[in-house]
Amino acid sequence: MKEISCLLVIAVFFVAHSSAVPVPVNQDGSNQKLAEDFLTKYYGMDATKGRSDKVMEDKLKEMQMFLKLNVTGKLDNETVNAMKKPRCGMPDKGQYSTFPNSPKWSKSTVTYRILNFTPDISASTVIQDIRDAFQVWSNMIPITFTRVLSGTADIYISFGQGEHGDGYPFDGPSGTLAHAFAPGPGIGGDAHFDEDETWTADSRNYNFFDVAVHEFGHSLGLDHSSYTTSIMYPIYQYISKSNFRLSYDDILGIQSLYGSRAG
Repeated sequence: MKEISCLLVIAVFFVAHSSAVPVPVNQDGSNQKLAEDFLTKYYGMDATKGRSDKVMEDKLKEMQMFLKLNVTGKLDNETVNAMKKPRCGMPDKGQYSTFPNSPKWSKSTVTYRILNFTPDISASTVIQDIRDAFQVWSNMIPITFTRVLSGTADIYISFGQGEHGDGYPFDGPSGTLAHAFAPGPGIGGDAHFDEDETWTADSRNYNFFDVAVHEFGHSLGLDHSSYTTSIMYPIYQYISKSNFRLSYDDILGIQSLYGSRAG
């Protein structure tokens, strides 16, 4: 297996729900601390200025605008819920974006290897969903994805629990769903799925195909998008496989790195 020596950029999914009941910023110390930590990590808030009402309000608005929440600048219940749900470990972006320095694969055939399987769905379903998820991207760019059964591969795909060898431990059920690394040597491109989640082939819990398409977008070099219709939007959304289509934003993003298959 590849040495985990060149750690690139990591990305994961999260799920958000909302409510309209306001939660004032200063009435709940735990929410205040949650907001400071969240905005510092994902929106670049200066931790030393985090308790400034103006700084907090501006960063809350930035977050709410990105996630398409009600832009109030307040730590209301909708915003608190979004902060508490599983999400990506990377800062949020706008529209489609690529990772710093735009890493990408410099070959027309990229290999992948499935290291293990989940007991939640059949191995044949996992194999087919992975093939189909790669095909979603391959339809748009001049890259072919080929599965290898042994030996080295460009992208390793695995299911794991807790600390699973990359320094970014999973956090149990209903937390981080998966993460993937930008293209590159070593761990670059690899995609990991949290075995503590319940994976499905339908709308229950977390649809493996939908999450795989998102993660493989990261494996190809895409970061997050602020468009809610984009598969690269950082909030998990179920889309049936039969109805799945990449958004225009996704297509623009991936073709900005690799060009179009037709071209």
